Amino acid sequence: MKEYRECAEEMLEFIEKSPTSFHAAANLKEALKERGFWELKEKENWSLDGGKGYFVTRNDSSLIAFRIPERIPAGFHIAASHSDSPAFKIKEGPEMAVENTYLKLNTERYGGMILYSWLDRALSVAGRVVVKGKDGLETRLVNMKEDVLVIPSVAIHMNRDANKGGELNPQVDMLPLYADCGEGGRRGLLMERAAEAAGAAKEDILGHDLFLYVREKGAVIGADDAFVLSPRLDDLQCVFASSKAFMDSAPEKYINVCAVFDNEEVGSGTKQGADSTFLEDTLWRIGECLNWSRSEYLRMIAGSFLISADNAHGVHPNHPEKADPTNRPYLNGGIVIKFHGSQKYATDAVSAAKMKSICHEVRAPWQTYANRSDIAGGSTLGNISTAHVSVSRVDIGEPQLAMHSAVETAGVRDTKYAVDAFRVFFGE
Repeated sequence: MKEYRECAEEMLEFIEKSPTSFHAAANLKEALKERGFWELKEKENWSLDGGKGYFVTRNDSSLIAFRIPERIPAGFHIAASHSDSPAFKIKEGPEMAVENTYLKLNTERYGGMILYSWLDRALSVAGRVVVKGKDGLETRLVNMKEDVLVIPSVAIHMNRDANKGGELNPQVDMLPLYADCGEGGRRGLLMERAAEAAGAAKEDILGHDLFLYVREKGAVIGADDAFVLSPRLDDLQCVFASSKAFMDSAPEKYINVCAVFDNEEVGSGTKQGADSTFLEDTLWRIGECLNWSRSEYLRMIAGSFLISADNAHGVHPNHPEKADPTNRPYLNGGIVIKFHGSQKYATDAVSAAKMKSICHEVRAPWQTYANRSDIAGGSTLGNISTAHVSVSRVDIGEPQLAMHSAVETAGVRDTKYAVDAFRVFFGE
Protein backbone atom coordinates (compact mmCIF):
# COMPACT_ATOMS: atom_id res chain seq x y z
CA MET A 1 0.00 0.00 0.00
CA LYS A 2 2.95 2.31 0.65
CA GLU A 3 3.93 2.61 -3.01
CA TYR A 4 0.36 3.48 -4.01
CA ARG A 5 0.14 6.24 -1.43
CA GLU A 6 3.56 7.64 -2.35
CA CYS A 7 2.58 7.81 -6.03
CA ALA A 8 -0.75 9.44 -5.15
CA GLU A 9 0.96 12.03 -2.94
CA GLU A 10 3.42 12.87 -5.71
CA MET A 11 0.45 13.36 -8.04
CA LEU A 12 -1.29 15.62 -5.47
CA GLU A 13 1.87 17.73 -5.19
CA PHE A 14 1.87 18.21 -8.98
CA ILE A 15 -1.81 19.23 -8.91
CA GLU A 16 -1.22 21.74 -6.11
CA LYS A 17 1.56 23.36 -8.15
CA SER A 18 -0.71 23.49 -11.23
CA PRO A 19 -3.73 25.72 -10.52
CA THR A 20 -4.18 26.46 -14.24
CA SER A 21 -3.20 24.91 -17.57
CA PHE A 22 -0.40 27.48 -17.86
CA HIS A 23 1.14 26.29 -14.60
CA ALA A 24 0.74 22.63 -15.55
CA ALA A 25 2.67 23.23 -18.79
CA ALA A 26 5.34 25.24 -16.96
CA ASN A 27 5.81 22.49 -14.36
CA LEU A 28 6.13 19.87 -17.08
CA LYS A 29 8.71 22.03 -18.88
CA GLU A 30 10.77 22.31 -15.70
CA ALA A 31 10.64 18.56 -15.07
CA LEU A 32 11.60 17.77 -18.67
CA LYS A 33 14.56 20.15 -18.59
CA GLU A 34 15.77 18.52 -15.39
CA ARG A 35 15.68 15.18 -17.25
CA GLY A 36 17.82 16.56 -20.09
CA PHE A 37 15.10 17.25 -22.66
CA TRP A 38 15.77 20.05 -25.15
CA GLU A 39 13.21 22.78 -25.70
CA LEU A 40 12.21 23.49 -29.30
CA LYS A 41 10.40 26.54 -30.68
CA GLU A 42 7.77 26.26 -33.39
CA LYS A 43 9.12 29.38 -35.12
CA GLU A 44 12.65 27.99 -35.36
CA ASN A 45 14.33 25.27 -37.40
CA TRP A 46 14.63 21.89 -35.70
CA SER A 47 17.59 19.50 -35.64
CA LEU A 48 16.94 16.17 -33.93
CA ASP A 49 19.16 13.26 -32.92
CA GLY A 50 18.35 9.66 -32.07
CA GLY A 51 18.46 8.80 -28.40
CA LYS A 52 17.55 12.32 -27.28
CA GLY A 53 14.39 13.92 -25.91
CA TYR A 54 12.72 17.17 -26.92
CA PHE A 55 9.60 19.19 -26.17
CA VAL A 56 7.64 22.06 -27.71
CA THR A 57 4.86 24.23 -26.29
CA ARG A 58 2.01 26.21 -27.79
CA ASN A 59 0.18 29.10 -26.11
CA ASP A 60 2.09 28.39 -22.85
CA SER A 61 -0.66 25.88 -21.99
CA SER A 62 -0.17 22.87 -24.30
CA LEU A 63 2.97 20.77 -24.55
CA ILE A 64 4.22 17.90 -26.67
CA ALA A 65 7.35 16.03 -25.56
CA PHE A 66 9.00 13.23 -27.51
CA ARG A 67 11.99 10.95 -27.32
CA ILE A 68 13.57 9.30 -30.36
CA PRO A 69 15.07 5.79 -30.11
CA GLU A 70 18.57 4.97 -31.27
CA ARG A 71 17.27 2.53 -33.86
CA ILE A 72 15.07 3.25 -36.87
CA PRO A 73 11.57 3.63 -35.39
CA ALA A 74 8.49 1.67 -36.36
CA GLY A 75 6.10 4.53 -35.63
CA PHE A 76 4.89 6.64 -32.73
CA HIS A 77 3.59 5.67 -29.31
CA ILE A 78 1.49 8.63 -28.18
CA ALA A 79 -0.23 9.40 -24.88
CA ALA A 80 -2.64 12.36 -24.87
CA SER A 81 -4.29 14.08 -21.90
CA HIS A 82 -5.46 17.62 -21.12
CA SER A 83 -4.19 20.37 -18.84
CA ASP A 84 -7.39 22.36 -18.24
CA SER A 85 -10.23 21.91 -15.74
CA PRO A 86 -13.60 23.64 -15.33
CA ALA A 87 -13.22 26.96 -13.49
CA PHE A 88 -14.35 30.58 -13.42
CA LYS A 89 -12.49 32.89 -15.81
CA ILE A 90 -12.13 36.53 -14.81
CA LYS A 91 -13.57 38.93 -17.36
CA GLU A 92 -12.03 42.18 -18.59
CA GLY A 93 -12.70 45.12 -16.26
CA PRO A 94 -13.91 42.70 -13.60
CA GLU A 95 -14.29 44.77 -10.43
CA MET A 96 -17.87 45.56 -9.39
CA ALA A 97 -18.74 47.70 -6.36
CA VAL A 98 -21.88 46.79 -4.38
CA GLU A 99 -23.54 49.65 -2.45
CA ASN A 100 -20.13 51.25 -1.88
CA THR A 101 -19.38 48.49 0.60
CA TYR A 102 -18.27 45.31 -1.18
CA LEU A 103 -16.05 44.71 -4.18
CA LYS A 104 -16.80 41.59 -6.23
CA LEU A 105 -15.40 40.25 -9.50
CA ASN A 106 -17.21 39.68 -12.78
CA THR A 107 -16.49 36.14 -13.98
CA GLU A 108 -17.79 33.58 -16.46
CA ARG A 109 -17.86 29.82 -16.59
CA TYR A 110 -15.06 27.92 -18.28
CA GLY A 111 -16.26 24.40 -19.01
CA GLY A 112 -19.17 22.37 -17.66
CA MET A 113 -18.78 22.83 -13.93
CA ILE A 114 -20.91 21.86 -10.92
CA LEU A 115 -21.69 25.38 -9.78
CA TYR A 116 -22.79 24.77 -6.21
CA SER A 117 -19.52 22.95 -5.42
CA TRP A 118 -17.72 26.32 -5.65
CA LEU A 119 -19.79 28.01 -2.96
CA ASP A 120 -18.30 28.95 0.43
CA ARG A 121 -14.76 27.86 -0.39
CA ALA A 122 -11.51 29.76 -0.04
CA LEU A 123 -10.47 30.75 -3.57
CA SER A 124 -7.52 32.45 -5.19
CA VAL A 125 -6.46 33.73 -8.62
CA ALA A 126 -3.94 32.25 -11.04
CA GLY A 127 -3.16 32.29 -14.75
CA ARG A 128 -0.98 34.51 -16.90
CA VAL A 129 -0.56 38.15 -17.78
CA VAL A 130 1.05 39.70 -20.84
CA VAL A 131 3.30 42.64 -19.99
CA LYS A 132 5.22 45.24 -21.95
CA GLY A 133 8.90 44.33 -21.66
CA LYS A 134 12.14 45.76 -22.95
CA ASP A 135 12.10 43.52 -26.04
CA GLY A 136 8.36 43.47 -26.66
CA LEU A 137 5.48 41.55 -25.10
CA GLU A 138 6.27 39.04 -22.37
CA THR A 139 4.08 36.37 -20.80
CA ARG A 140 4.35 35.83 -17.06
CA LEU A 141 2.65 33.38 -14.72
CA VAL A 142 0.45 34.61 -11.88
CA ASN A 143 -0.46 32.72 -8.72
CA MET A 144 -1.59 34.81 -5.76
CA LYS A 145 -1.23 31.81 -3.39
CA GLU A 146 -3.56 33.36 -0.82
CA ASP A 147 -7.17 32.94 0.29
CA VAL A 148 -8.48 36.10 -1.38
CA LEU A 149 -11.99 35.25 -2.63
CA VAL A 150 -15.20 33.50 -1.66
CA ILE A 151 -18.52 32.91 -3.44
CA PRO A 152 -20.98 33.14 -0.51
CA SER A 153 -24.18 31.15 -0.61
CA VAL A 154 -27.51 32.69 0.48
CA ALA A 155 -28.50 31.78 4.05
CA ILE A 156 -31.20 29.14 4.43
CA HIS A 157 -33.31 31.74 6.25
CA MET A 158 -33.42 33.86 3.08
CA ASN A 159 -33.80 30.95 0.68
CA ARG A 160 -35.99 28.27 2.23
CA ASP A 161 -35.89 26.26 -0.99
CA ALA A 162 -32.09 26.04 -1.04
CA ASN A 163 -32.14 22.27 -0.50
CA LYS A 164 -34.71 21.66 -3.22
CA GLY A 165 -32.30 21.98 -6.13
CA GLY A 166 -32.85 25.56 -7.21
CA GLU A 167 -30.96 26.76 -10.28
CA LEU A 168 -27.90 28.97 -9.78
CA ASN A 169 -27.42 31.91 -12.15
CA PRO A 170 -23.71 32.32 -12.92
CA GLN A 171 -24.07 36.09 -13.51
CA VAL A 172 -25.92 36.62 -10.21
CA ASP A 173 -25.22 33.84 -7.72
CA MET A 174 -21.62 32.90 -8.57
CA LEU A 175 -19.68 36.18 -8.49
CA PRO A 176 -16.87 36.09 -5.92
CA LEU A 177 -16.53 38.56 -3.05
CA TYR A 178 -13.09 40.13 -3.25
CA ALA A 179 -12.72 43.07 -0.85
CA ASP A 180 -14.32 45.52 1.54
CA CYS A 181 -14.49 48.89 -0.18
CA GLY A 182 -13.71 50.57 3.11
CA GLU A 183 -10.57 48.46 3.58
CA GLY A 184 -8.53 48.82 0.41
CA GLY A 185 -11.31 47.73 -1.90
CA ARG A 186 -10.55 50.37 -4.50
CA ARG A 187 -10.85 49.81 -8.25
CA GLY A 188 -7.73 48.38 -9.85
CA LEU A 189 -6.79 46.33 -6.81
CA LEU A 190 -6.94 43.02 -8.70
CA MET A 191 -4.47 44.13 -11.35
CA GLU A 192 -2.19 45.52 -8.65
CA ARG A 193 -2.13 42.12 -6.98
CA ALA A 194 -1.67 40.36 -10.32
CA ALA A 195 1.21 42.67 -11.22
CA GLU A 196 2.85 42.00 -7.86
CA ALA A 197 2.53 38.24 -8.36
CA ALA A 198 3.99 38.55 -11.87
CA GLY A 199 6.85 40.83 -10.83
CA ALA A 200 5.65 43.60 -13.14
CA ALA A 201 4.26 47.11 -12.95
CA LYS A 202 0.48 47.37 -13.09
CA GLU A 203 0.59 49.83 -15.98
CA ASP A 204 2.67 47.36 -18.03
CA ILE A 205 -0.04 44.66 -18.02
CA LEU A 206 -1.68 44.64 -21.46
CA GLY A 207 -3.64 41.40 -21.27
CA HIS A 208 -4.58 38.58 -18.92
CA ASP A 209 -5.98 35.06 -18.76
CA LEU A 210 -6.84 34.75 -15.07
CA PHE A 211 -8.96 32.10 -13.36
CA LEU A 212 -10.31 31.37 -9.91
CA TYR A 213 -9.05 28.20 -8.30
CA VAL A 214 -9.82 26.26 -5.14
CA ARG A 215 -7.21 26.67 -2.43
CA GLU A 216 -7.97 23.35 -0.77
CA LYS A 217 -4.99 21.01 -0.86
CA GLY A 218 -5.42 17.49 -2.10
CA ALA A 219 -5.33 14.76 0.53
CA VAL A 220 -5.34 11.01 0.97
CA ILE A 221 -8.51 10.09 2.88
CA GLY A 222 -10.53 7.05 3.91
CA ALA A 223 -10.36 4.50 6.71
CA ASP A 224 -7.52 2.63 5.00
CA ASP A 225 -6.14 5.58 3.00
CA ALA A 226 -8.26 4.30 0.13
CA PHE A 227 -9.08 7.56 -1.65
CA VAL A 228 -7.69 10.87 -2.80
CA LEU A 229 -9.65 14.12 -2.58
CA SER A 230 -8.40 16.98 -4.71
CA PRO A 231 -9.25 19.75 -7.15
CA ARG A 232 -8.52 19.19 -10.85
CA LEU A 233 -8.18 15.39 -10.80
CA ASP A 234 -9.84 15.61 -14.22
CA ASP A 235 -7.46 15.60 -15.97
CA LEU A 236 -4.22 16.32 -14.12
CA GLN A 237 -4.27 12.82 -12.68
CA CYS A 238 -3.81 11.44 -16.20
CA VAL A 239 -1.32 14.20 -17.11
CA PHE A 240 0.79 13.19 -14.12
CA ALA A 241 0.60 9.45 -14.82
CA SER A 242 1.44 9.68 -18.52
CA SER A 243 4.20 12.29 -18.14
CA LYS A 244 5.86 10.49 -15.22
CA ALA A 245 5.97 7.22 -17.13
CA PHE A 246 7.16 9.01 -20.26
CA MET A 247 10.07 10.65 -18.46
CA ASP A 248 11.01 7.39 -16.73
CA SER A 249 11.05 5.36 -19.97
CA ALA A 250 13.56 4.90 -22.77
CA PRO A 251 12.09 4.09 -26.20
CA GLU A 252 13.12 0.88 -27.92
CA LYS A 253 11.10 0.55 -31.11
CA TYR A 254 8.84 3.61 -31.24
CA ILE A 255 9.18 7.37 -30.92
CA ASN A 256 7.56 8.09 -27.58
CA VAL A 257 5.25 11.12 -27.53
CA CYS A 258 3.56 12.70 -24.51
CA ALA A 259 0.94 15.26 -25.59
CA VAL A 260 -0.86 17.53 -23.12
CA PHE A 261 -3.55 19.69 -24.74
CA ASP A 262 -5.41 22.70 -23.38
CA ASN A 263 -9.11 23.59 -23.82
CA GLU A 264 -10.57 20.07 -23.80
CA GLU A 265 -13.23 21.28 -21.37
CA VAL A 266 -14.53 23.79 -23.94
CA GLY A 267 -14.38 21.63 -27.05
CA SER A 268 -10.68 21.55 -28.01
CA GLY A 269 -11.28 23.93 -30.94
CA THR A 270 -8.33 26.25 -30.34
CA LYS A 271 -4.85 26.42 -31.82
CA GLN A 272 -3.56 24.62 -28.71
CA GLY A 273 -6.42 22.10 -28.41
CA ALA A 274 -6.65 18.50 -29.56
CA ASP A 275 -8.69 19.68 -32.55
CA SER A 276 -5.78 21.83 -33.75
CA THR A 277 -2.85 20.84 -35.95
CA PHE A 278 -0.42 20.86 -33.00
CA LEU A 279 0.10 17.09 -32.88
CA GLU A 280 0.06 16.70 -36.65
CA ASP A 281 2.54 19.55 -37.09
CA THR A 282 4.90 18.12 -34.48
CA LEU A 283 4.89 14.58 -35.85
CA TRP A 284 5.42 15.81 -39.40
CA ARG A 285 8.37 17.98 -38.33
CA ILE A 286 9.93 15.00 -36.52
CA GLY A 287 9.69 13.02 -39.75
CA GLU A 288 11.13 15.91 -41.71
CA CYS A 289 14.16 16.09 -39.41
CA LEU A 290 14.66 12.34 -39.78
CA ASN A 291 14.59 12.73 -43.59
CA TRP A 292 11.38 10.78 -44.09
CA SER A 293 9.54 11.07 -47.36
CA ARG A 294 5.80 11.66 -47.29
CA SER A 295 5.30 7.97 -47.93
CA GLU A 296 7.62 7.01 -45.06
CA TYR A 297 5.77 9.37 -42.74
CA LEU A 298 2.42 7.83 -43.63
CA ARG A 299 3.82 4.35 -43.07
CA MET A 300 4.99 5.43 -39.61
CA ILE A 301 1.56 6.84 -38.81
CA ALA A 302 -0.04 3.57 -39.91
CA GLY A 303 2.17 1.71 -37.42
CA SER A 304 1.44 4.07 -34.51
CA PHE A 305 -0.83 3.89 -31.48
CA LEU A 306 -2.44 6.57 -29.29
CA ILE A 307 -3.71 6.27 -25.72
CA SER A 308 -6.17 9.07 -24.97
CA ALA A 309 -6.19 9.44 -21.17
CA ASP A 310 -9.04 11.37 -19.59
CA ASN A 311 -10.67 10.37 -16.33
CA ALA A 312 -13.77 8.18 -16.23
CA HIS A 313 -16.92 8.06 -14.10
CA GLY A 314 -16.80 5.56 -11.27
CA VAL A 315 -19.95 3.96 -9.83
CA HIS A 316 -21.37 6.43 -7.30
CA PRO A 317 -22.01 4.96 -3.83
CA ASN A 318 -25.25 6.93 -3.39
CA HIS A 319 -26.45 6.58 -6.97
CA PRO A 320 -25.30 3.23 -8.38
CA GLU A 321 -28.33 3.32 -10.68
CA LYS A 322 -26.63 6.03 -12.75
CA ALA A 323 -24.08 3.51 -14.07
CA ASP A 324 -24.48 1.11 -16.98
CA PRO A 325 -25.84 -2.31 -15.93
CA THR A 326 -22.72 -4.26 -16.96
CA ASN A 327 -19.87 -1.74 -17.38
CA ARG A 328 -19.36 -0.51 -13.82
CA PRO A 329 -15.88 0.81 -12.91
CA TYR A 330 -15.03 1.32 -9.26
CA LEU A 331 -12.41 3.44 -7.53
CA ASN A 332 -9.22 1.42 -6.95
CA GLY A 333 -10.43 -1.10 -9.51
CA GLY A 334 -7.83 -0.13 -12.09
CA ILE A 335 -7.59 1.57 -15.46
CA VAL A 336 -10.92 2.20 -17.19
CA ILE A 337 -11.22 1.41 -20.91
CA LYS A 338 -14.02 3.56 -22.33
CA PHE A 339 -16.45 2.54 -25.08
CA HIS A 340 -19.18 4.41 -26.95
CA GLY A 341 -21.23 3.09 -29.87
CA SER A 342 -21.45 6.53 -31.49
CA GLN A 343 -17.68 7.03 -31.14
CA LYS A 344 -17.65 9.71 -28.46
CA TYR A 345 -14.88 7.43 -27.24
CA ALA A 346 -12.62 6.04 -29.93
CA THR A 347 -11.96 2.55 -28.51
CA ASP A 348 -12.58 -0.41 -30.81
CA ALA A 349 -11.94 -4.14 -30.47
CA VAL A 350 -8.32 -3.92 -31.65
CA SER A 351 -7.33 -0.96 -29.50
CA ALA A 352 -9.10 -2.40 -26.45
CA ALA A 353 -7.17 -5.64 -26.87
CA LYS A 354 -3.92 -3.68 -27.13
CA MET A 355 -4.68 -1.82 -23.88
CA LYS A 356 -5.68 -4.99 -22.06
CA SER A 357 -2.44 -6.69 -23.14
CA ILE A 358 -0.46 -3.75 -21.71
CA CYS A 359 -2.33 -4.04 -18.41
CA HIS A 360 -1.79 -7.82 -18.30
CA GLU A 361 1.95 -7.38 -18.82
CA VAL A 362 2.31 -5.13 -15.78
CA ARG A 363 -0.45 -6.90 -13.81
CA ALA A 364 -2.46 -3.70 -13.58
CA PRO A 365 -6.22 -4.32 -13.29
CA TRP A 366 -8.54 -2.88 -15.92
CA GLN A 367 -12.26 -2.13 -16.09
CA THR A 368 -14.68 -1.02 -18.79
CA TYR A 369 -17.00 1.96 -19.01
CA ALA A 370 -19.99 2.71 -21.21
CA ASN A 371 -22.79 5.22 -20.70
CA ARG A 372 -26.24 4.07 -19.78
CA SER A 373 -28.04 4.03 -23.11
CA ASP A 374 -30.58 6.57 -21.84
CA ILE A 375 -28.02 9.07 -20.51
CA ALA A 376 -25.96 11.29 -22.79
CA GLY A 377 -22.25 11.15 -22.08
CA GLY A 378 -19.31 13.40 -22.77
CA SER A 379 -16.51 13.16 -25.29
CA THR A 380 -12.75 13.39 -25.01
CA LEU A 381 -9.46 13.68 -26.86
CA GLY A 382 -9.24 10.41 -28.77
CA ASN A 383 -11.66 10.89 -31.64
CA ILE A 384 -10.82 14.62 -31.85
CA SER A 385 -7.04 14.26 -32.16
CA THR A 386 -7.20 11.31 -34.53
CA ALA A 387 -9.30 13.33 -36.96
CA HIS A 388 -5.95 15.03 -37.70
CA VAL A 389 -3.59 12.08 -37.15
CA SER A 390 -5.28 8.83 -38.15
CA VAL A 391 -3.77 6.27 -35.79
CA SER A 392 -5.25 3.36 -33.90
CA ARG A 393 -6.35 4.68 -30.52
CA VAL A 394 -7.95 3.75 -27.22
CA ASP A 395 -9.74 5.97 -24.70
CA ILE A 396 -8.94 5.26 -21.07
CA GLY A 397 -9.14 7.05 -17.75
CA GLU A 398 -8.79 6.65 -14.02
CA PRO A 399 -12.11 6.20 -12.21
CA GLN A 400 -13.37 9.10 -10.14
CA LEU A 401 -16.45 10.56 -8.45
CA ALA A 402 -17.92 14.07 -8.74
CA MET A 403 -16.32 14.84 -12.10
CA HIS A 404 -16.28 18.60 -12.77
CA SER A 405 -16.85 19.44 -9.12
CA ALA A 406 -14.54 21.99 -7.52
CA VAL A 407 -13.10 19.04 -5.56
CA GLU A 408 -13.18 15.47 -6.88
CA THR A 409 -12.57 11.96 -5.45
CA ALA A 410 -10.49 9.11 -6.87
CA GLY A 411 -8.85 5.88 -5.72
CA VAL A 412 -5.42 5.95 -4.12
CA ARG A 413 -4.19 2.91 -6.08
CA ASP A 414 -5.32 3.87 -9.57
CA THR A 415 -2.62 6.49 -10.24
CA LYS A 416 0.16 3.91 -9.85
CA TYR A 417 -1.74 1.40 -11.97
CA ALA A 418 -1.80 4.00 -14.76
CA VAL A 419 1.88 4.93 -14.34
CA ASP A 420 2.88 1.26 -14.54
CA ALA A 421 0.79 0.69 -17.67
CA PHE A 422 2.19 3.77 -19.41
CA ARG A 423 5.74 2.58 -18.58
CA VAL A 424 5.07 -0.64 -20.45
CA PHE A 425 3.59 1.28 -23.37
CA PHE A 426 6.53 3.68 -23.59
CA GLY A 427 9.08 0.90 -23.05
CA GLU A 428 7.95 -1.27 -25.94
